[in-house]
Amino acid sequence: MLSTKAQSISPSPTMAIDAQAKLMKSQGIDVIGFGAGEPDFDTPEHIKEAAMDAVRQGFTKYTPVAGALDLQKAICEKLKNDNGLTYEPTQIVVSNGAKHSLTNVFAALLDPGDEVIIPAPFWVSYSEIVKLNDGIPVIVPTREKNNFKVTVAELGAALTPKTKALLINSPNNPTGQVYTREELQAIADFAVANQLFVISDEIYEKLIYGDYEHVSIASLGDDIKDLTIVVNGVSKTYSMTGWRIGYTASRLDIAKIMGSVQSHATSNANSIAQKAAIAAMQGPQDCVDTMKAAFAERRDYMVKKIASIPGLSCIEPVGAFYVFMKADSIFGRSYGNHVIDSSDSFATLLLEHAKVAVVPGTGFGAPEYVRLSYALALDEIKTGLERIEAFMNELK
Repeated sequence: MLSTKAQSISPSPTMAIDAQAKLMKSQGIDVIGFGAGEPDFDTPEHIKEAAMDAVRQGFTKYTPVAGALDLQKAICEKLKNDNGLTYEPTQIVVSNGAKHSLTNVFAALLDPGDEVIIPAPFWVSYSEIVKLNDGIPVIVPTREKNNFKVTVAELGAALTPKTKALLINSPNNPTGQVYTREELQAIADFAVANQLFVISDEIYEKLIYGDYEHVSIASLGDDIKDLTIVVNGVSKTYSMTGWRIGYTASRLDIAKIMGSVQSHATSNANSIAQKAAIAAMQGPQDCVDTMKAAFAERRDYMVKKIASIPGLSCIEPVGAFYVFMKADSIFGRSYGNHVIDSSDSFATLLLEHAKVAVVPGTGFGAPEYVRLSYALALDEIKTGLERIEAFMNELK
């Protein structure tokens, strides 16, 4: 008999869609893939050079489990300069990507039956990682009219004696929305009043457009900082998804537990990638500005184009690189002999007949929507949206 817990875990729909699109491309099929959650830019040269230097210098052995000291110091410096947060290197745990960091967090915090409040729409792995660590994800739907941001009233309605933590993701995947300082202060006050841990996923912090700013909830006072575990990494900001470097910043007792857990699960993160991460954080940042400018141009085009397609709509994302497109007005319509009854069937038919890959909103806790990434070239975006428009015009 296999593990009941493991069998309850759903595979990642974003990874599945991306894998299917890549398979079709390898077979010579012209697929436009809006599914990927990774920048289409190459990792900047100075970062790659730092990795090659690490190899040449023989930095290819084990590091301390929680990360090499020079990387921990670089992360502390980054948190101080960018977020106004003061941590010691012993409070930093470097892991194999931010997803691994989240796994460490919930392993450190949760006992069987503990509840974690997760506002929806949410990144597809949050609830599954909670379940893997014997917790219970409590999904709190948010409303589009509130820009998909959870309110204290909604959090209060979900609170029970078993609530251990709540999770905030800003900028948000999949909606691209960003919490304001005032909104985060209200959530911080709620968490402190109820002594809840806050997991703050800030992986997209550098990808914010216009006049919006990123605020780390941990920076809003000593009380909330004590309860917050900041999760971040280099994957999105520096187009380093395959390098697998994420990290947490937390109070010391939590960091020690996470380090102990990681010591038995994986030991240290890749030593060479750790050196590359230092170069990413301490080297030139113009590569980030270049990437962000391209994302902003693509976003503007997508929002305008989607608004022009009858039956589809979206609110403008202000961070990350996703458009969360509402599609429920077409449920009940058909393409050929196939009825569209969900975002899943919509995505399936788009891939099969329009050769366009999007991610259904079901895995994000928002089944009326689909997610489109704009981490692909503008020409591909234009072609993909034209195919979606042509598909929509053929619906009965």
